[in-house]
Amino acid sequence: MEKFSQFRDRGSGIAPFLPIPTQPSGYALPLHIFLFCFRLPLLIFVCLSYFLVLQYLPIGSLGKKASLWCILGVPSLWWIDLQVDGVKRGHLASQRSRLPLAKSIIASSFTSPIDAIYLAAIFDPIFTASYPDTSKVQQLSLLGAILRSFAEPELTPPVGADLVNISDLTENHPSRPIVVFAECTTTNGRGILPLSRSLASVPPRTKIYPISLRYTEPDITTPVPHCYTTFLWNLLSKPTHFIRVRVAEHVSSSSKASPEGRGTTSNFFDDEDDDSSATLLDESSASETLTNQDRALLDYVGESLARLGRVKRVGLGVQEKRDFVRMWTKQQRR
Repeated sequence: MEKFSQFRDRGSGIAPFLPIPTQPSGYALPLHIFLFCFRLPLLIFVCLSYFLVLQYLPIGSLGKKASLWCILGVPSLWWIDLQVDGVKRGHLASQRSRLPLAKSIIASSFTSPIDAIYLAAIFDPIFTASYPDTSKVQQLSLLGAILRSFAEPELTPPVGADLVNISDLTENHPSRPIVVFAECTTTNGRGILPLSRSLASVPPRTKIYPISLRYTEPDITTPVPHCYTTFLWNLLSKPTHFIRVRVAEHVSSSSKASPEGRGTTSNFFDDEDDDSSATLLDESSASETLTNQDRALLDYVGESLARLGRVKRVGLGVQEKRDFVRMWTKQQRR
């Protein structure tokens, strides 16, 4: 993999786009083949049942969440370790206010199609796609969010894409949180990419919750586009998988991130050193520079995701992943 050394972060040496190799099955290969052959028809059945029928029926939020848990249950994705900053183990039930609620924003890591399914099963959110140079987002369905984890990295929105402001989404869906995959493309979970400016356009006083999802084994991440077969084998052939979920304290666009990474009650627009402190980003201009408060917000979210995931932030972005995918594809064809 030395030929891909140019896609390692210079400061940390992290390569966030390389697929994580699967451990050899060894003597357990017959068991893995049996589990894969047994689970694949079940997964196809429950997925088709949900996406073609159940999601359109009036079964309510609880019914849809139960259906999604069935999808997660087929590959034995039951083992969840959920921790929230500032909440002791066993006391989460009494601290529900520390979890994302309606009209809040979930700034999630983006490594696998499981991310979208798990978030949908827990929070029933609206999913969005972000792009590096625009503060608007593209609304996605759950299936669209899943397929996006297998998609090519995109610097700009597709032609004809319907872009909206996050503020419009919160107004149009007041009873549901909004998920923003601010890294704009998937990684292998070993680093946090530079975040999209879309998070900086969140309405004032809207709570933003950084959420990190990590998996054991980590080979069910999808940093390389179109890796459907490899992903299904890694997902279905293992006896079980473990999900580690971490939720940081919220921050909002009306509070500045302190050096300790905690949100304070000071107003983002009271910074005398910022010439543009009276306004957020101009949604109609993708080239407008970020204000000091916008950078502070993005830094807080980025640092929180890195801390929660026990990884580091890297300087590689969507353009570098496009270059990596191009080189990776050429190598695979040889």
